[in-house]
Amino acid sequence: MSDHLKSGHANNALPSQKSRNEILDQINPDDFSWAIPIMRAGYGGRALVYLTIAGTSLWSIWKGGDAKGTTAALEWLDSGWGTIVLLAITLGLAAYALWRVVDSIWDLEAYGTGIKGLIARAAMIVTGLIHLVMAGLAGTVLIDHQSGNSSGGGKIAQLVSSSAGAVLLGVVGLLMLGSAGYYLHKAWSEGYRTHLKANATTRRLNTPLKIGVAANGVVIGVIGALIIRAAMFASADNPGGIGSVFDWLREQVFGQFLVTTLCFGLLGFALFCCINALYRVVPKASGRGTKTLGDALSGD
Repeated sequence: MSDHLKSGHANNALPSQKSRNEILDQINPDDFSWAIPIMRAGYGGRALVYLTIAGTSLWSIWKGGDAKGTTAALEWLDSGWGTIVLLAITLGLAAYALWRVVDSIWDLEAYGTGIKGLIARAAMIVTGLIHLVMAGLAGTVLIDHQSGNSSGGGKIAQLVSSSAGAVLLGVVGLLMLGSAGYYLHKAWSEGYRTHLKANATTRRLNTPLKIGVAANGVVIGVIGALIIRAAMFASADNPGGIGSVFDWLREQVFGQFLVTTLCFGLLGFALFCCINALYRVVPKASGRGTKTLGDALSGD
């Protein structure tokens, strides 16, 4: 049996070990090597987004300003060399969206066609679509700058103020709460370890990776709750972004401290994405002898 399938967190795997082994026994990893560059570009682009948000926010706080949300951070980049970074973010997010869809269709995680496997693969496509929207946001900032247009969030506000838009927003909020629970559970159980190659770097960074995954879960959870609140009150204010989380936290006791702490947590998630880009195990494209971080730490 492959070492990378004998993780101490095997109970977190969606398909049974037997079914996954049967799937992997029937394929040649070289046939799926084309997926690795897509995966690396996708996670790299995702890392760049969180690095931009957290980095610009910490810089703004250091200078006496406020933390920046996704759109504000992208607009802050929209000049000079920042335009090149913004273009890289747009392409990277699109690549991550493509990676999630490819991962699902070709079943690169070897989840199989059982109920749990199909649910996991459907969730990949949903995640891909969300990141495609984020890529569109980054692209819109870039295009608006080139055309001199600054349309802002008016269209989103119109959607939220309509009854159909409020229902849609509520569904999005619930999905985000579910996603938050997934990330928090992933951090608590350290399930991410089964997807990373074991080496000196991943072993040394396990704790920062765990903190980063948890911080992302907190951000997504607060965003989801604020979106649901907006949907319930049919508000024309758009809460759907990291900036709204910063705004909400600043209103709490020790708000600036909480925002700063969260920014460092998001830097941890940027690190998590970067480590995935470098060392993620793609079961159908990896050798059967690949040892994961879960294998290594469970044996300690």
